[in-house]
Amino acid sequence: MPKLTSLITAAALTLTLGGTLTACGGDNSTAKSSTPKPSASGTPCSYDSDGSSPAKQVDPPPSSATLTGQVTGTMTTNLGDIDLTLDADKTPCTVNSFVSLAKQGYFDSTSCHRLTTQGIYVLQCGDPTGTGAGGPGYSFKDELSGQETYPAGTLAMANAGPDTNGSQFFIVYANTPLPPSYTVFGSVGPDGVSLVKQVAKAGTNNANGMGDGAPNKAVEIQSVSIG
Repeated sequence: MPKLTSLITAAALTLTLGGTLTACGGDNSTAKSSTPKPSASGTPCSYDSDGSSPAKQVDPPPSSATLTGQVTGTMTTNLGDIDLTLDADKTPCTVNSFVSLAKQGYFDSTSCHRLTTQGIYVLQCGDPTGTGAGGPGYSFKDELSGQETYPAGTLAMANAGPDTNGSQFFIVYANTPLPPSYTVFGSVGPDGVSLVKQVAKAGTNNANGMGDGAPNKAVEIQSVSIG
């Protein structure tokens, strides 16, 4: 995977797996909704092998997303709890995957590997290898409206391009100018935002001082519980 690179501008940046930031155009005409229509038995979802070995062995999520409405959860970390609210109506397949991984303990004892403090303001987690290159061994499509914004408290999927979602996600701790290319599948509570802000104040280990690297104040996810 590519190495971390310096921020270019604060206005239009792409957040990808592996930690690379590159300039991105402002044309949102390609943004689309890939949310299948729900049926009586749930929303059909497709989770296809991405050709890689899973960072932690897990079963693929169910092929039908049956959760609806606002699904609550708690991310327990070494620094405190982060309350989660997942939007299963707008992003059923994303929530279906996240809940499946959480219930299988995929996120347990993992570190948040990336913090950005300039241009965009996010903490990225969800890779058991802690390198930014790991995933669950499958990928799934974006669930986008084309109107996504990223204020503080946003919970969204990181990706390596269109329809490459896996397990990595990011928490936004201050208003962040990103294109509507990242599936927003929920939010974190005010206490969670405050926790991430405290992590951001401690900075990153980037020797160039560009504010993009592993957080100096380690964030270890101990568990993620749903409901």
